[in-house]
Amino acid sequence: MKLSETEILMIEDLVARYPKLVSAREQIEEAAKLLIESVESGGKILICGNGGSSADADHIVGELMKGFILPRPLSQNQKEALSAAGGETGRQMGDRLQQGIPALSLSAPTALNTAFLNDVDPSLLFAQQVMGMGNKGDILWGISTSGNSSNIVAASIAAKARGLKTLAMTGEKKSSLSQMCDVCIRVNVHETYKVQELHLPVYHTLCLVLENHFFKDGPR
Repeated sequence: MKLSETEILMIEDLVARYPKLVSAREQIEEAAKLLIESVESGGKILICGNGGSSADADHIVGELMKGFILPRPLSQNQKEALSAAGGETGRQMGDRLQQGIPALSLSAPTALNTAFLNDVDPSLLFAQQVMGMGNKGDILWGISTSGNSSNIVAASIAAKARGLKTLAMTGEKKSSLSQMCDVCIRVNVHETYKVQELHLPVYHTLCLVLENHFFKDGPR
């Protein structure tokens, strides 16, 4: 698939504002295509990270599951279905709810994660979720500043076994994730906090591209 002119301009603007991302531009474009293709096929985005990258995973979900910069009103069919299900309450809901891009943070289910890391294996807590709810057509988006986080690597292995596409965001160095994932965005810095500082504008831009692709022409 090809990105639209608007979507390409979004990535060009990102690189203009953050020149260190020039080396990652091709991977950012490939990541955008991978994400769009997954969602268009009915897939969902599973996102995981540790520490600050876990917060980034939650942040991405927040941008995707509700309006980011564009309005995302429900379609008329969705509004009518809510009215049929709930009468006046459903009608009011239809005026307030927004369309979302299906995304889940694997850090979020605290009870499941703490049970699994206590009872089984801490390094496999994300892989367990991928095995439980990952389906062909979904995409796993792993965030690791080193690219070698054992639980992100394990989740990527599980994703490949389940037929998911895999996307990673890392620092500059070659890593386990850069070698195994379908697309790996390697930002051109080494220190953890600097990697995280560049990850944020990258994923914001990817969220902008996704929203533009699916909602620029109004309700779907």
